[in-house]
Amino acid sequence: MKKGLMIGAMLLLAGCSSTVETTYYQLPTGAVMAPVSSDASSKQPMLWVQQVSVPDYLAGNGLVYQTSDVKYVIAANNLWASPLDQQLQQTLVNNLSRALPGRLVSGSPLAETHDTLTVNVTGFQGRFDGKAIVSGEWVLQHEGRLIKHGFNLTLPQTEDGYDALVRTLALGWQQVAQQIANNAIALN
Repeated sequence: MKKGLMIGAMLLLAGCSSTVETTYYQLPTGAVMAPVSSDASSKQPMLWVQQVSVPDYLAGNGLVYQTSDVKYVIAANNLWASPLDQQLQQTLVNNLSRALPGRLVSGSPLAETHDTLTVNVTGFQGRFDGKAIVSGEWVLQHEGRLIKHGFNLTLPQTEDGYDALVRTLALGWQQVAQQIANNAIALN
């Protein structure tokens, strides 16, 4: 009898619980550039964007929100639609393609001679004060020469919520791509 009552109570509680909706997010990539002709790409080196590395706390499925100077919360129901490192690499390839017309930018090596870009992201999260953090460093290898720069952007969100956070993070990532493009242009 007690067993039946407990099962009944559990079923009643399960029926009353609300379902939490899971939401998936993808960084906006924008329009992809048209392919560059081989004549144009041979004038400038090709650029290989290697896999973008992220720390373990960013490598999971959940978006990250910093609640204090030392505390981070990983969302359980607001998730990346695909792995963050892949999204960062693909959007970086797209943003650099737009910023470097005439240069072939790819996520894989396409020729024996190419520049190589390595990016290590150390921060890509929302913060308790309504700001988004995009930080890390990149290394560009060009004709045997290494150029290394750090980036540490703190961008205000214009609205509340995860949609606004993802758009603000994407804007910061676009600014990092422009910084890289400016340095790549200065090399030639």
